[in-house]
Amino acid sequence: MRQRRFSGRKKAFTLVELLVVIAIIGILVGLLLPAVQAAREAARRMSCSNNFKQIGLALHNYHSAYKNLPMNRGGTYRTHSHGDSGDFNNYFSLSWMVGILPFLEQQGMWDQISNPLDLNRDGTRRTDGGNLPYPAMGPVPWNDNYQPWLTQVAAYRCPSDPTESAPYRLGYTNYSACAGDAYFEQHHGGVNDEGVASSDGTWGSEAGSRWARGVFHARHFTKFRDIRDGLSNTAMCGENIVDARERLVATVPYREAEAADMAQAPNTWEQYLDPERPRYWSPTLTDGDPGLDEADRHGRGRRWSDGRPQFSVFNTIRPPNSYCVYRGHGDFGYGSASSLHQGGVHILMGDGAVTFITDSIDTGDQTQVPYHNLDPTYGTAGAGRKSPYGVWGAMGTKASGEVIEEALGQ
Repeated sequence: MRQRRFSGRKKAFTLVELLVVIAIIGILVGLLLPAVQAAREAARRMSCSNNFKQIGLALHNYHSAYKNLPMNRGGTYRTHSHGDSGDFNNYFSLSWMVGILPFLEQQGMWDQISNPLDLNRDGTRRTDGGNLPYPAMGPVPWNDNYQPWLTQVAAYRCPSDPTESAPYRLGYTNYSACAGDAYFEQHHGGVNDEGVASSDGTWGSEAGSRWARGVFHARHFTKFRDIRDGLSNTAMCGENIVDARERLVATVPYREAEAADMAQAPNTWEQYLDPERPRYWSPTLTDGDPGLDEADRHGRGRRWSDGRPQFSVFNTIRPPNSYCVYRGHGDFGYGSASSLHQGGVHILMGDGAVTFITDSIDTGDQTQVPYHNLDPTYGTAGAGRKSPYGVWGAMGTKASGEVIEEALGQ
């Protein structure tokens, strides 16, 4: 019988075969990574939408409890009784986000804010030096020694925005209240820091209310009954990117120091965009023009507790992810809704629904100056007119009688 002979050699992959396998794996990984990234962003976007739904539910529960929405730029009046440092009242400047904390399962934080607190951010006793404790409802929202204002509320952050707050910085927000398609004197609503309503015929409380076309009106309450265009047709809140100290137009506003210079068509400032990167200001601009010389805590979205427009308000004038224009960080102007989601932003409607609005939404006539006293076309006659800014502008107005004929977010 013949015996089979076995050679001592074992079969193995050749170098060419290994290279082919490695190349195939590389191709598969290259195809898979974008899908993984897309899946991660889809998850972050869904988480952001869930945050907004919780905020919408909190706003509705607040309205059920108090029969109105929370005031934006509310709080305690400036009294000067203990000096003028802002440590003993908050200059009537708290944002709408402070009031809804108990309805976001932040009762512990609300208890700290709504009662006198004698702790500094480092845990030392404020009263040890003979000072009075912080007042109920806290000091001014830019006080960075008051721990509640430094606390980052998770529900106010979009997971797609990576900008983080340092421990010594005020807490950030990615969500803003909608002030509609007008802005003139809407930073104070015609009411001063002492809570006194002005009777001025141009910018006073009554006269300026004609330009309060959105759901939120600074230093005034809004009820659902005031939203006559219908809750499901009216934007209540929107997203905003937190300023990362870059030249991004959505977060670094263009400054126009004079009110008359603000009274220009919304497309006026397109000339200052970087033609190669239109989401950034042109490198030819000096630092003072796009607000890059501002203190870092003045950036858009960098104070969730501050009710002034640059920090917690947006307008339906420019399309989503466009630029912002303000007279100053505490003054009037308009900011765009913005996000780091691809192609658009989440909007919270008055009925609590969250819809995704694309950057290409109809924004009407961008050559029409926003309605206000200095509008050279209409002036005060612009009050009550339908929004010139298309579907986007109509979404921002609460009682202008506009009909939105297309399905939103589709």
